Amino acid sequence: MEEPQLFFDVMLHFGTLLAVMVYFRRDISVIIHGIGSTVTGKRKNEEGTKLFFSILVATIPTALMGLLFKDWFESLFSKPKIVGGMLLITGSILYLTRWVKREDRSLEKMKWVDALLIGIAQGIAIIPGISRSGATISMGLFCGLNRELAGRFSFLLSIPAILGATFLEIPKLDSMAKLETALIGAAVAFVTGILSLTLLMKIIRMGKISNFAYYCWPIGATMIILI
Repeated sequence: MEEPQLFFDVMLHFGTLLAVMVYFRRDISVIIHGIGSTVTGKRKNEEGTKLFFSILVATIPTALMGLLFKDWFESLFSKPKIVGGMLLITGSILYLTRWVKREDRSLEKMKWVDALLIGIAQGIAIIPGISRSGATISMGLFCGLNRELAGRFSFLLSIPAILGATFLEIPKLDSMAKLETALIGAAVAFVTGILSLTLLMKIIRMGKISNFAYYCWPIGATMIILI
């Protein structure tokens, strides 16, 4: 592309967001019912309420870190060696999950401190080269959450993060040029997002996310050495 395609990037975010919302539509429905039951005071939906407030707690540090250090984070995107170093760190974090003791804590046993730590991990992942899903899922496992919950919570947490990042970019849009290209990009992002989520959740349930370290390490090393 010959010029900055901010609108195209926003549409890719939209396609990814839609994929997450479709894949986790049951959890989103539970959260909505939980909010409704809390507001109306009717029959409690404890699972939905717990998920909502946990996501809210986790989103706060991410939002604060993103707003306070936005310019610094963005400056790192033009420094490939730093990105390579962060990929090495991502690989190391993922590799460490193979030694996590399986406490298998469910949502009912999840504490607000767990949500806060996962939110901090997501905030740190704004640094290019630190995988958002890798950091948040790993933190969930380090906190003792069961694999399924660590994966679900990580991707549900991405919804406000992607929405927030997208809204920050919308005021910068100066045109909606090449709408057809952007729609194709969004559609491809949606389809690959669904496929990736299906595969990744299966890998998480198997306890194999540490294997992604073998991808991150050589790519990170190559960036440091060659770029």
